[in-house]
Amino acid sequence: MNFELPFIPERSVKPRQKGVTMMMDKGLSLTEATNFIEASGHLTDIVKFGFGTAYVTNDLQKKIDLYKEANIQPYFGGTLFEAFYARNKFEDYLRLLDKFKLDLAEISDGSIIINHDDKCELINRMAKDRTVMSEVGSKDAGILISPAKWIKMMSTELEAGSWKVIAEGREAGNVGVFRPNGTAHTLLINRIIAKIAPERILWEAPQKNQQVWFIKLFGAEVNLGNIGHNDMIPLECLRLGLRGDTFFEFLPSDYAERLKQVNDEADIDEEAE
Repeated sequence: MNFELPFIPERSVKPRQKGVTMMMDKGLSLTEATNFIEASGHLTDIVKFGFGTAYVTNDLQKKIDLYKEANIQPYFGGTLFEAFYARNKFEDYLRLLDKFKLDLAEISDGSIIINHDDKCELINRMAKDRTVMSEVGSKDAGILISPAKWIKMMSTELEAGSWKVIAEGREAGNVGVFRPNGTAHTLLINRIIAKIAPERILWEAPQKNQQVWFIKLFGAEVNLGNIGHNDMIPLECLRLGLRGDTFFEFLPSDYAERLKQVNDEADIDEEAE
């Protein structure tokens, strides 16, 4: 960091196992990707080529190489895997990953239905040669999954070889572990973390209020994904208590109480005037 400041939470360094941040690349140009790396590469662990953007992105190999050179792991979004799988092209998908020399891969079934035993077999197979993340939850808001089923799917996918399980939130943050208005399914999440270690989960949280909610629940080292390229530095400031939303999270309790008391007294004075 650029200067010293006390009471800043400690952040692990790359390659991280917790406190992972995933940026969602929805079509940055080479120049934009270069600028992104210059500004936020040090804060970024992984980059997802969102949904099927890898199919239409110019200079794809060059972008992949840029991210790798910056010590960022790029990978194709789960929807692209599903597009191949739905067309009975799984072997072609593996060859595609080899062609672009991608170690990180995602297996999901948010848009199509895959028998869960088959999904776990796919995870197990791919995990022998590369790092796998698997996504749990549907992109269809009308499909409701019970907490018990979330837990079972996450557990078995981790056992099958997933490095992290991704909790579906979608690009907009309005399905999966979130309600249509973007607020968290608190009961569902509490049930999940009672059985699954939070550091094994990457929460898709594109909205600021969702990021704040997870940081307040889990602290600075929570794994967050689907972050916009312009939101990486703002998110890191949230993680470190350097924005108003998380300002008091990491201050010692006596500091926090004293400052809150001062703020309350100031509010009373203003009302009296």
